[in-house]
Amino acid sequence: MTTVGLTRSSRPTGTIDIAGAPWPLYKLEALAAGLLVFLAVLVITGALQPAALSAAGATVVVWWVRRLHWRSPTH
Repeated sequence: MTTVGLTRSSRPTGTIDIAGAPWPLYKLEALAAGLLVFLAVLVITGALQPAALSAAGATVVVWWVRRLHWRSPTH
């Protein structure tokens, strides 16, 4: 069974435990952004192909931008 734990630990800030594994918050933000873009484009166009491509593009962009920010020395 998969569980989500939102407890504070000695792990770096910006991580969430999912099934006992720490996930950086930027990964979850990217997946959420991709899902929102997918649903929005699907509702607007009614076609799966543009929705899937737009969601994939949005996910990749958010993933890399947030990852670079997350790993920056000032963070």
